[in-house]
Amino acid sequence: MISTLQENTAIILPEKGLEQKIKQAEVENRKLIIKLGFDPTAPDLHLGHAVVLKKLKQFQDLGHQIVIVVGSFTARIGDPTGKNKARKPLSVEDVHHNAQTYINQLSKIIEVEKTKIVFNSDWLDALSFSEVIQLMSKVTVAQLMHRNDFNKRFTENTPIAMHELIYPILQGFDSVQIECDIEMGGTDQLFNCTMGRQLQEVHQMPAQVVMCMPLLKGLDGKEKMSKSLNNTIGLTDEPNEMFGKTMSIPDSLIDEFIDLASDFTAEEKLELKSKLENGENPMDIKKRVAKNIITQYHDQSAADLAEEFFSNQFQNKNVEEKVYEPISLTSFQSQENRMRALELCSQLKSDLSKSAIRRMIQSGGIQINHIKITDPDQEIELLLQTKIKIGKRDFFELI
Repeated sequence: MISTLQENTAIILPEKGLEQKIKQAEVENRKLIIKLGFDPTAPDLHLGHAVVLKKLKQFQDLGHQIVIVVGSFTARIGDPTGKNKARKPLSVEDVHHNAQTYINQLSKIIEVEKTKIVFNSDWLDALSFSEVIQLMSKVTVAQLMHRNDFNKRFTENTPIAMHELIYPILQGFDSVQIECDIEMGGTDQLFNCTMGRQLQEVHQMPAQVVMCMPLLKGLDGKEKMSKSLNNTIGLTDEPNEMFGKTMSIPDSLIDEFIDLASDFTAEEKLELKSKLENGENPMDIKKRVAKNIITQYHDQSAADLAEEFFSNQFQNKNVEEKVYEPISLTSFQSQENRMRALELCSQLKSDLSKSAIRRMIQSGGIQINHIKITDPDQEIELLLQTKIKIGKRDFFELI
């Protein structure tokens, strides 16, 4: 049991803390309280989130109590992003919309009906200003400056707003409120999770164990999977999109996807890695990984159909045989049936930012009727049967 819970974990703090907590729960004949906190800063979950959620599911299967803390208060103040600036605060409406979407998607991995879902605005909104000051007094500036991004920004004379320094303390206070035994997160959450340990000790409570999972890299193979970087595979992506995105990952990322994104058995993972090392075509390994991912979030039939679609769409060299998604001309708001290439592609691919679309056009990644378009401002005439190719995987036809 311990070895299963420790599998793929990047950090456990303290080192023997997990074993001690499990023994303690057995002696006290109670469930452990396992916390995962998230600020609903975007409405969609992706495979990066799933790495932690799958570990939560292992605890849940063992009968422990999963508690999801929705940062309904902290998302409204804006947290440090780790990228030299604070994230933009969200409105109350955005928070509730994104939170509900998150909760709906959690059911793809954990049993939501057995999960306790709480909102940190319930207790943080209730704090008086004097109570906030008292909470701040439990932490020193020197301790906060141990956080890597704070330290880096301070030494580089990059501004750090006061609310950013307070954010980890508020997140740590969540652990006090729910009497957390184990807090889960990615390795980028290590500092915030250890703050929970510190505040629990200050409140004469047993300190939680911190378990941090590795950060799954995104489709670029460089940065962590992140919606803001447009390098994600979403849990709600359609099977064909999931398959195509997985096939697009660099070969260097295959091992990581096998370990963190698949649910192959340990033996199957070793077999796939061995085949890769012994020279098997990486594309064949990616196909197995892609089908495994689709089966997790859809089903086996969808995985089989997605593989067939990919083979027909991308391994068939005849461009005229590609399957184009029909798009009604009436869905476009334009004058004189003309539209700038940037606006047209942005409407067709609303999941991509306009800056990403612009870069794609300028690099030759867009075709209209099989002709490359490199000027984002070029006027495109909207005619029936106009064929539009965006990137490597998206084909549209106006009807």
